[in-house]
Formats: sequence, C-alpha cells, structure tokens
Amino acid sequence: MQEDEWLHLGVLAQLKAIALDAYDRIVGLLLDDLAIDRCITKAPGGGEIAGRSPVDRGKQGMKRSMMVDAYGIPLGRVLAGANRHDSPLLKPTLDQLDDLGPLPEDITIHLDAGYDSTATRDLLAARDLTGEIARKGVKAPVQATQRWHVERTNAWHNAFNRLQRCYERKETVVHAYFDLADAIITVRSLIRQAWTLYRWDTRPTRRP
Repeated sequence: MQEDEWLHLGVLAQLKAIALDAYDRIVGLLLDDLAIDRCITKAPGGGEIAGRSPVDRGKQGMKRSMMVDAYGIPLGRVLAGANRHDSPLLKPTLDQLDDLGPLPEDITIHLDAGYDSTATRDLLAARDLTGEIARKGVKAPVQATQRWHVERTNAWHNAFNRLQRCYERKETVVHAYFDLADAIITVRSLIRQAWTLYRWDTRPTRRP
C-alpha cells in the first residue's frame, strides 16, 4: 500500500482513535482538567503549514497548539505556521473537544500567560469552561500548575525527530505523523499506568 493510500484511508488517525479509546476504557481519561499550550519547531523544507519563526531568526518553522488531559494524554492539535499568533489557534483547539464524546460538566482549561486576555476569557465562557490562566508579569514555576503535563507531552512529541525538525511539506502528511506519535505516546502511558492499576499472570516483575 502506498503512503497516499494510507493517508486517504486515514489509517494512522484510526490507530490514534483506537489507542485513545483503549486508554479511556482501561485507565480513564482525566477530562476535568485540560491543558493547552503551543510549541514551535523547525520546518526547514517550508510547506503548507510553515512560516517565519520569531524565535529562530526568521527561518521556516511550524507551530502546534496542543490539548492534553490531566495526565498529558494528547487529545487534539492545531498546526500552523510559526508566525501565527497563539490566541487565534485557541478556538480551533477547543473545538477538538467535540470529538471526545461525553464530557464532565465542569472542565478547567489551564493556560499560560500568553492567553491572559479578555478575548480568551470570553471564548471559554461561551463554551461554559473555566479558565485557569497564568497572569502576565507574575512569575510562577510551571510545576505549580496543571500546565506541566502539556509541557511534558510537547517534549514527548519533540523526541520524534520527524516532528522536531519537519521536512514534510503537506499538512495531511504532518498530521499523519502526529497521529502515529499520539498513538505511541498513548500506548506507552497505557502500559505504564496499567502496570500499577492491574495484576495479571504474565505481569513483568519490574515496571516498564
């Protein structure tokens, strides 16, 4: 099967969905507290979702707006050029919630100071979401909030060289690689947490 056929059939997107469903059934997604953050990476080849990076001397870069649950399981993403502002990416990132099925009545969205604005609070209020937003000019370690989970997930993604330094030019191909990375991250977390939650005859004696 050629790469284009895999993309057309959505094989990797389906794999990600299967991994997420398995994690939710066996461990359980923590959807009461969600975190959203952006990350800028290199995109030397340019492409459909590349732009001049403000943190890399104007070289081509890619920005992702990532949403995770309270443990850091990737739930959704929006990709854009590195020159795009963070705020306009928040709404389409929140729209990913519509694909998650039943949600808790009270959801808190944890954001850094880059989202500290009236527009952000109005957007969250319109969706009946509570915002926990860091204040501009107030120093606070990321470990003191729920945002460190999304920072860790961004680091997990950057461990995949194809995502940290992306040469792919087509948006569909980049999303496919992210779907594969999401599936791997989710399954790894599933195995790690299932080891402490469950017992079975062939359970390894040491935590993986």
